[in-house]
Amino acid sequence: LRKEAKGRECMIRIPGVCNGDKETTVLAHFRMVEIRYDGGKPPDLIGAWGCFNCHDAVDRRRYLDLDFDFVRLLHLEGVVRTIAKLIEEGKVKT
Repeated sequence: LRKEAKGRECMIRIPGVCNGDKETTVLAHFRMVEIRYDGGKPPDLIGAWGCFNCHDAVDRRRYLDLDFDFVRLLHLEGVVRTIAKLIEEGKVKT
């Protein structure tokens, strides 16, 4: 699922942060203490396609002035959009 992110539209879409550059899109895992697998990350299905800037915001590398809960909400919405797209394309079965 990580490879599916390449060249995709950002699904996190943080206003004023998202660069809209599909060439920078990667899978941004939605981290929760209760859900950890490989290297402390959740499974790839619990991730959103995010541009470089949005990924930096959700991982708190930059844009620290943004409200943490607001960024988490947008990230979670991005996870749902990403899963919905994968279902639509037949890459994830329901």
